[in-house]
Amino acid sequence: METAGKILLVAAGVLAVVGLGALLLARLGVDRLPGTLHWKSENVTVVVPVGLMIVLSIVGTIVLNLFFRR
Repeated sequence: METAGKILLVAAGVLAVVGLGALLLARLGVDRLPGTLHWKSENVTVVVPVGLMIVLSIVGTIVLNLFFRR
């Protein structure tokens, strides 16, 4: 149970840092990353953040490789 608690605390810290970064970027006027696809029609707006998905995939791969290295 102690290990699960530590993992949750680290995850909460990472989420807090990511949230603060998102707020900072919003205040600087960066509302979307390059590579974000937008489709608009009369009633529907579709947003696909391809650039964000690629960045998160790369960062996640690096972090998981650091934690689960044998």
